[in-house]
Amino acid sequence: MPSFVNPEKCDGCKALDKTACQYVCPNDLMMLNPDLMKAYNREPEMCWECYNCVKICPTQAVEIRGYADFVPLGATVTPLRSTDSILWTVKFRNGSLKRFKFPIRTTPEGEAKPDGGFAVQDDINSNALYSEPEALGLDEVATL
Repeated sequence: MPSFVNPEKCDGCKALDKTACQYVCPNDLMMLNPDLMKAYNREPEMCWECYNCVKICPTQAVEIRGYADFVPLGATVTPLRSTDSILWTVKFRNGSLKRFKFPIRTTPEGEAKPDGGFAVQDDINSNALYSEPEALGLDEVATL
């Protein structure tokens, strides 16, 4: 199910030029209605359900209704973001609660290392990066 914004909870991120959900949406679906100063999903059918907007919303106004096999008959999944983690609260239809806490990435914007700090092959144009030779059934990848 696509994301939707509860207008009663949304404050438009205090009327900044771009809301948090607009900033984080990988498909550029979240928009700010300048008349109401509320966010909305302009094309719900294109939503990837990545939960980025749900996790970043400071007022918890953005929700995604779960699939029937994941959240059957009235169960809910709610993320609560803090500065260093996200606490997921799962409420099952029998009323029981489970909470899961996961750390979030705290790397400053623009300072992420693509290789994650792991050693990489020096020659990025090497044919060895094309595929694993074992997967091709070869001792080594042929070169021109």
